[in-house]
Amino acid sequence: MGCQQENVITTCMFVIIFALAAATSALPVVPVAKYAYAEAEAPAHYEFQYSVHDNESGDVKQQQESREGDVVHGSYSLVQPDGVHRIVEYSSDAHNGFNANVRYEGQPIQAPVPAKIAYAAPVAKLVHAAPVARVAYSAPISYAAPLAHVSYSSPAISYHH
Repeated sequence: MGCQQENVITTCMFVIIFALAAATSALPVVPVAKYAYAEAEAPAHYEFQYSVHDNESGDVKQQQESREGDVVHGSYSLVQPDGVHRIVEYSSDAHNGFNANVRYEGQPIQAPVPAKIAYAAPVAKLVHAAPVARVAYSAPISYAAPLAHVSYSSPAISYHH
């Protein structure tokens, strides 16, 4: 086979492959089937609790909660900065919505007044004074506008100023 025949065959194969690709992309794409998987969900159920009691920072708090389906019960408490113990008990369900009962135990305590700290401002020492420069500027005393020469003439009357 000659070189020219190989080029014709290669060109024909390229045109056929391109035509098939174009025809294939023009076909509508129809999904064969759709599958939907629906798994039955079990009602939510959990319980948790935690507590913190840090003497160094004064952080004291705790929480507990439980859920059975759409019904939630729980409580949390904390010691506020003024020393009062706040206790919140809550519940939530589809019929009553969210309800919280807040109560306080103890009396507020006066926070200690922080000690006043005296600060002494640093003393600035003047070692060298910068020289003072005096600048003299004189603005022009008078101003004269340039004179303008105005003239007007009509066919019958001429006026110059």
